[in-house]
Amino acid sequence: MWTVGAIGFTTPLLLWGLVLLPALWLLLRAVPPAPIRRRFPGVALLLGLADDETQTDRTPWWLLLLRMLAVAALIVGFAGPVLNPQDRMPGRGPLLVMIDGGWADARDWPRRIDRIEAMLDEAARDGRPVAVVQATDLPGDGLPFQAAEAWSARLAGFRPAAWLPDADALADWTRTLEGRFDTFWLSGGLDWPGRTALLSALERHGQVSVFESPRPLLALRPAAFRDGAIGLTALRARPGPATEATLAATGRDPAGVERVLARVPVAFAPGETEAATDLVLPPELRNRISRFAIEGVRSAGAVSLTDDSLKRREVALIAGNENREGLQLLSPLHYLHKALEPTADLIEGTLSDVVLANPDVIVLADVATLSPAESEALQGWVEKGGLLLRFAGPRLAASDVSRAEEDPLMPVRLRAGGRTVGGAMSWGEPKTLRPFGEGSPFFGLEVPDDVRVNAQVMAQPDPALADRSIAALSDGTPLVTRKKMGQGQVVLFHVTANAEWSTLPLSGLFVQMLERLAVSTRPARPDAAELTGTTWVPQAVIDAFGELAEAGTLPGVPGERLAGAVPGPDLPPGLYAGEDRRLALNVIGADTVLSPAAWPARIAVEGLAVARETVLKGWVLAAALAIFAADILASLWLSGRLRGGRVAGGAAVLALGLMMLVPQGARAQEDAAAPDDSLALRATSEVVLAHVLTGDTRVDQIADAGLRGLSEKLTQRTSIEPAEPIAVNLETDELSFFPFLYWPVTAGQPMPSPEAYARLNRYLRTGGMILFDTRDADVAAYGGGSPEGRRLQQLARPLDIPPLEPIPSDHVLTRTFYLLQDFPGRNAGRDVWVEAAPPDAEQAEGMPFRDLNDGVTPVVIGGNDWASAWAIDGQGAAMFPVGRGYAGERQREIAFRFGVNLIMHVLTGNYKSDQVHVPALLDRLGQ
Repeated sequence: MWTVGAIGFTTPLLLWGLVLLPALWLLLRAVPPAPIRRRFPGVALLLGLADDETQTDRTPWWLLLLRMLAVAALIVGFAGPVLNPQDRMPGRGPLLVMIDGGWADARDWPRRIDRIEAMLDEAARDGRPVAVVQATDLPGDGLPFQAAEAWSARLAGFRPAAWLPDADALADWTRTLEGRFDTFWLSGGLDWPGRTALLSALERHGQVSVFESPRPLLALRPAAFRDGAIGLTALRARPGPATEATLAATGRDPAGVERVLARVPVAFAPGETEAATDLVLPPELRNRISRFAIEGVRSAGAVSLTDDSLKRREVALIAGNENREGLQLLSPLHYLHKALEPTADLIEGTLSDVVLANPDVIVLADVATLSPAESEALQGWVEKGGLLLRFAGPRLAASDVSRAEEDPLMPVRLRAGGRTVGGAMSWGEPKTLRPFGEGSPFFGLEVPDDVRVNAQVMAQPDPALADRSIAALSDGTPLVTRKKMGQGQVVLFHVTANAEWSTLPLSGLFVQMLERLAVSTRPARPDAAELTGTTWVPQAVIDAFGELAEAGTLPGVPGERLAGAVPGPDLPPGLYAGEDRRLALNVIGADTVLSPAAWPARIAVEGLAVARETVLKGWVLAAALAIFAADILASLWLSGRLRGGRVAGGAAVLALGLMMLVPQGARAQEDAAAPDDSLALRATSEVVLAHVLTGDTRVDQIADAGLRGLSEKLTQRTSIEPAEPIAVNLETDELSFFPFLYWPVTAGQPMPSPEAYARLNRYLRTGGMILFDTRDADVAAYGGGSPEGRRLQQLARPLDIPPLEPIPSDHVLTRTFYLLQDFPGRNAGRDVWVEAAPPDAEQAEGMPFRDLNDGVTPVVIGGNDWASAWAIDGQGAAMFPVGRGYAGERQREIAFRFGVNLIMHVLTGNYKSDQVHVPALLDRLGQ
C-alpha cells in the first residue's frame, strides 16, 4: 500500500493513469462539439457567398475541466483509496489473543472487543489461525486455533468475569501448550498472582505484545461504620494528578423503588492512590443502602455491597425501675448503653411509643407486669419479626409472671422467687458458665473464667426446657432461654442487665452474646472460626460490570470457603445469607491495594485505540459518476437540447441519481449516530403532562388542548408550572420521563405491541399514573356498556393494574388541593375508579380518615371526558360548552379542580393524607 498523508492506495499503479490527463485535455480541446442541424429555407440565398474570416469552434474550458475531473476521479477510485491506512508487518503462523477477562477489563470492555476485531481482521488478511482465550475462563488442554472469521462471529458471547484469574489453573494450563505462536495480550492493567509466570510461559512459544488501556483503574473498598459516619475509601491503580470522583449510595426508598439515596465526592491528592471520605446519614436512610459505587465506572471493583455490618439496628431500651439518681453503675440500662451505643441506635420511651416506632429489638430490663394493651401490641410486634430481649431482676423475681402458666412473652415458666448463691443462706458458691453447646447461637465463644453468677430466676422443669436453653451455668441450670414466636423470638437472660446478680455485664462476653443474638450489628466480619461448619446461600450476585442480579439456583457455599473472601467461579461476589445475618462478598476487600501491571522493557505495550481504515473507493466512484452526469446535462444544454420544461426534468433526474449514488450504509450510520433527543430534553427540563396518541386526529387534538388548559390552571393556581404538553407514541417513546399520562380511549384504537405493554407496566410499577378516559359517561355505565368501555377492557387486560374500587369519600384525591366529592368533566354523574384500599384499612379511633394507599394510585379510570372540559383554544377560550349557564361553568370549574388535585396527587403522593393525620398522631403520642 502506498500512502500520501492520511490517504493510502491499495492499487497505486493505476495512479499512473493521471499522467495521461494532459493528453486527454489536448485531444478534447482539438475536437469541436457536434454541429447543430437546423432546416432554414432562406439558406439558399447564402449559397456562393464567401467568408473572409474563419474561426474554429472549441469545447468550453470549464466543460473540459469537468471531464478531466471525472476521469481523474475514476482513476483514483479504482486505485483503491483508503483513509487512515494502517501500517503493519504481515504476521505468519498461529496467533493467540489472550484476555485477562477479569473485573478490571469491564470498564472498557467494548473497546477491547473492538481491538480484538481489528486483530482478527489482520489475521484474516494474513491467513493466520487464531485462538482467543480468557484467563478467567480457560479452555481444555491446548489452544483452540481456528480461522479468524469463526472467532469474529463469537466475540459477542465473550463476557468478563467478576474475579481475577486463578494462578494455579493458569500454571496447569500453560503446561499443555505446544508449538510456536505469537501472543497479543489484552491486559486489564492490574497485577495478579500468576501473571509473571504466564508471561514467561507465553514468551517461550513466541513473541508477546501487550495492549493496555491508559484509562485510570478505580476501585472502592467496603464501607465501614466508624464514629457515627460511614467511612468510604476509593483506590486507583497508579499515582497521578489531583482528581475527584463521586460515590453514590443506592438503596430502596420508602416506596420500594431503587434509587440513589446520597452522593458524596472523594478527592485524590496528587501522587496518592487512596482517597477517603465520610458520609453522615440518618439511621433510617443509612439502613436502606444496599450498595455504594463510583459513578461513571462500570466495574465490579467500583461497587461495594453492604450487609448487616453496616446496618445499625434500632434498639429500644425500657427499664422497670430507673429511680436511682446518682447511681449510674446500678442503673439497669447502664451496661446495655455501653455495649450497644457503638453499634446500634438506641431508643428510649414508653413501651407504647417504642412499639409504634417499630424498632428491630426491644429490651425489657426487669420489667414484670405488662398491661393487656401493651402485651397485645408487643405480641403482634414480635410475631412480625421483632426480637424481644428480657432481663431478670428483683421485680420479675417477685412477680407472678409466667408462674402458673407460660406467659406468651416469656420463653419458659419461672419458679416463684429466685435463686441466690454465694451468701450465708445460699445454695452454694457462685456459679460459672458452662461452655456453649453446638446448638446454641453462642457456640464458639470463649467463656472467661472470671464470670460469676450470684443470683438468678429459675426456670420450671419442662419437656421443652432443654431445647429452649441456649446458655447454662456450670450446674446445668439455664442462664439464657429462647423461644420462637411467629417470625420473631423472645429471649430471657435469667440475670440482671447490671452487675447486681452477676459479673457477666462487666465482661466482653456480654457484648459478644448480644452480637450473636443480632441485638446489635457486628462491626467486623466473622472470622474463619465463626464461619466453620456453616452454610451460606447466595441471595444476589454481581457481575463484572457491577450489575446486581438474583442468584437463582446457585448452591450454598460452606463458611470455610466464604472465610477466604476470594471470589472465583464457585464463589461469585454478591450477598450471602446465613441463619441470622447476611454477608457481602465484594471484589475489593478492606485491605486490598491495587497493584498496576509492570511489564519488562522487552515487551511492547500499546493502547486499545483502534484507528479504523475507511475505504473511500465507493465515495470517489460515486463522485466520478456524479460529475459525468453533470457533464451530460451541460453538453445537452450547450447543444440546445435542454430548454424550457426539460430543465426541471433533467434536474430531477440528476438529483435522483445523486441520491442513489450515496452509499446506503454511510447514510444509515449517520442516522444512527444522531439520535433524536428532543423528546427527552423537553420532558426532563420541566414538568410536562403527556397524552397517548390514539390514531384519531380529532381526539388527539382535544387531548392536547385539554392538557394545555389544565397546565394553564396549574400555573395560575399552584406552584407547578408545566411546559407545553407532549403527545406520546407508546410504540417508540420512553414513558418514564412523564409523571402523568392522559389516555383517551377510542373504539378503534389499535392494541399496543408486547414491547409497548412492557414499557407501560414498568411505568406503572415505578410511580407513574395513567388517567383512562372512555368519554362515554353520558351514554354508558362502567363495565363495558359502550364500544369505548369494551375497548378499555381489552387494552387494560395485559397491564399490571391493581384491584380497583370507586373512589372513596376519604381518598387523598378528595383533598390534595381542593376539597372535592364530585369529579365531573364535560360529562357528570359517573363513578371514578382508583386503586382499592387494603382489606384491613379501617378508620382508627381519633383519625379523621383511613390510612389508605401509601403511594400514588397507578391508574384512574372514568368516562367524564375531562380533556373536553379542560380544552382551550389559542386565545385561551374554552373550546367546548359544558352544561348550561352558571351550572355548566360551575361544572367546568370542578373539572379543573379535579385536574389540579390529580396532578398534585401525582407529584406529592400521600403528603396531604399524612398532614391530615398529624394532629391525631400527635394527640395519641401525647405531644
